[in-house]
Amino acid sequence: MKRTLFLLLLLPVLLSAQGGMWLPMHLEKQNEKEMKSLGLKLEADDIYAPNRPSIKDAICQFSGGCTGEMISPEGLLLTNHHCGFGAISEHSTLEHNYVEDGFWAMSRADEIPCPGETAMFISRMEDVTALALLGVTEAMNERDRQSQIDKNLAQIRVNTKKEKWEEILIRPFYNGNQYFLFVTVTYTDVRLVGAPPSSIGKFGADTDNWVWPRHTGDFSLFRVYADKDNRPAPFSADNRPLRPAHFLPISLEGVAEGDFTMVYGFPGRTDEYLSASALRQTAEVTNPVRVDIRDKALKTMDRFMRNDPAIKIQYISRFASIANAWKKWLGEMQGLQTYKAVAKRQEYEAEFVRRINQNPDWKIRYNNLLPRLNQTHKDMEPYAEARDNYLETFLRNVQVMGLASGLTNWVKTYDDGNLPAFSAKIKEVDGQMAGAFREMNPAVDKAVFAVLAERFAKTMRPEWGGAYVKSEAERLGGFDKLADYLYANSALTNPDRWASLAAGDAGALGKALSQDPVLVLWRGVSKPYQEQVVPKLQELQSGLNLLQRQYMSAQMQVFKDKRFFPDANGTLRLTYGKVNGYSPRDAVRYEFRTHLDGVLEKYVPGDYEFDVPKKLIDLWKAKDYGQYAAKDGRMPVAFLGTNHTTGGNSGSPALDARGNLVGLNFDRVWEGTMSDLNYDPAICRNIMVDARYILFIIDKYAGAGYLLNEMKIVKGKRK
Repeated sequence: MKRTLFLLLLLPVLLSAQGGMWLPMHLEKQNEKEMKSLGLKLEADDIYAPNRPSIKDAICQFSGGCTGEMISPEGLLLTNHHCGFGAISEHSTLEHNYVEDGFWAMSRADEIPCPGETAMFISRMEDVTALALLGVTEAMNERDRQSQIDKNLAQIRVNTKKEKWEEILIRPFYNGNQYFLFVTVTYTDVRLVGAPPSSIGKFGADTDNWVWPRHTGDFSLFRVYADKDNRPAPFSADNRPLRPAHFLPISLEGVAEGDFTMVYGFPGRTDEYLSASALRQTAEVTNPVRVDIRDKALKTMDRFMRNDPAIKIQYISRFASIANAWKKWLGEMQGLQTYKAVAKRQEYEAEFVRRINQNPDWKIRYNNLLPRLNQTHKDMEPYAEARDNYLETFLRNVQVMGLASGLTNWVKTYDDGNLPAFSAKIKEVDGQMAGAFREMNPAVDKAVFAVLAERFAKTMRPEWGGAYVKSEAERLGGFDKLADYLYANSALTNPDRWASLAAGDAGALGKALSQDPVLVLWRGVSKPYQEQVVPKLQELQSGLNLLQRQYMSAQMQVFKDKRFFPDANGTLRLTYGKVNGYSPRDAVRYEFRTHLDGVLEKYVPGDYEFDVPKKLIDLWKAKDYGQYAAKDGRMPVAFLGTNHTTGGNSGSPALDARGNLVGLNFDRVWEGTMSDLNYDPAICRNIMVDARYILFIIDKYAGAGYLLNEMKIVKGKRK
């Protein structure tokens, strides 16, 4: 009983120690002691060292939006199935459907080149704040401030020593109060090695997305190639597998409740230090707009995808991308409300104000800061709502309108009488259109347009474009008729019509596009938005940036007892925590791990989300798990941790206390999707594929066990 009481008292302390996305270069100073108290067995410079191999040399940003890691000395890269999905679907056809059937290269010669996929590693990072802010004063307006910073950053790039194959990346941190430089190396010869079928790699699909319990084998394998000197090079048959400075051993021991874990990767974006007014606006205004628009678009696409296998292949990647954000925003809204994030942030702000009032210097400097910040958010609200309505309707969910937006400036060169400039880009645009036509089914896009245009006409202020769309629909007999007219008469929806125009006279092409009904509608929609909404948004955003930067600086001064990790911005970070289940509501308790048994419990034969391959069923029935089973004889699939992750952490390695790979991060729980704005270690959990399930699928299911021969498999007992 005493032990139970002690643990209950200790739990808030342990939980409060978790969370945050920390810069690896500062671990020794900021985090090492705490990490060791949670169970870490390494030193900080084993995780990040600028001048010798360390774990950071195994971690890369995969194709600009995910994380990958080296798991062999021969360039083998592990990431999520959904991160590699673009490459997997790009190479899929009805005859060779790698999405449905999976793909496994049984030799190096079978590996498939993937143009456009990249692996970016960090050589080193430096704090360049003093140089970046040289000559910057508080009296400067935002434009002059940024201009001075840009000049400083340009000079920093010139003065920074690097190899010719390295690049320099400089990013602002803490809302522009600090700047850090990253020296990077990017490899572009990346080849697909293996991917399970979607019935494993995407098991549960959109129903299970952001949900626990989860049973998804969300992984894929690539190989990074380099030239003979181990440096970046374009694809060549002469290239050799990359020899990374470090690769991750893979543990067969798995994890237990309470084990220390850390996730190393490239988280995309968080906003953990916003005001309560900003949180409320997100939960009650902007997220509901985004969710409603995407909900309508997804239901329309789903209807087509379920009835036509070819459309399903064509749209599955786009559908998944749209659905991912839709469901995340929905969970974020509910999480912020359920866990009273706004009220808690208001309590934090009340303490902020109390401390300011006790310090005469702070009171003079910061007394009106929060009221001004809150008022600016209030002033921005209608414009922010209009922005999301416009962007989600026309640019993110209707493909042909996205095309029209991209072509507008080029067509304007014709309208302005500059035929040579217009003609010079025809070939380039023709190539872009060919790709767009491959990705778009006009019937699907037309149906999405009709639904979303009607919503836009009803919800956008008349003077900001709503009246124009409504009048065009009324002129033609309704929104379906408007869609029929646009898609039947536009060159942007008809590959043959486009090809004929592009191959002919440049002047005729320019005239046709200038009068194209889709482009005409796009100009009619975008003109009031660009003239009336954008200028006000820019004005308010400039003021908001200034106030948020001042508020961030003020928080760091006022709360000296609080450690502030920088918000995620696509740069290398480490987060750490514990393996832990959670209790989202009264009388509900989720365990920390799922098993293959649960896959079969969800099994629905023939269902595109919950079908299970026969071979996997056979392995389960025979309990043929090899060395990958847990000590209880079951096959682990996924597990939970309190690691603070976000988009961009997809594909990040989950490491144990000794730096061995024990899992692969791929998602968060539904109740904790608010963690981008309000991380709460009591409820926020990241979801990881168990490394043993990955190895089991590669070896026992795919028969590609030869790949394990190049890995370092750790079989020792966990200590």
